[in-house]
Amino acid sequence: MKALKDIDLAFICMNLPYTMDVKTAAAAVLAFKPKEVYPYHYRGQDTEEFKRLVNAGDKNIDVRLRNWYQLPVK
Repeated sequence: MKALKDIDLAFICMNLPYTMDVKTAAAAVLAFKPKEVYPYHYRGQDTEEFKRLVNAGDKNIDVRLRNWYQLPVK
């Protein structure tokens, strides 16, 4: 991920046991520093902690939190 450059938007999944935990996901984001990031596939994970970790490492990354599990289904 460190080789990625000039990323405008990233979607990061974080839901154990199949993807990253919150700390690993935040570290991944800090490795390639997108301008904006949306965590998704996070049921049961602390998205606020993810945002705190990312912004503690780089306050310029816009972490956008959405409640993916409450979106209306059409």
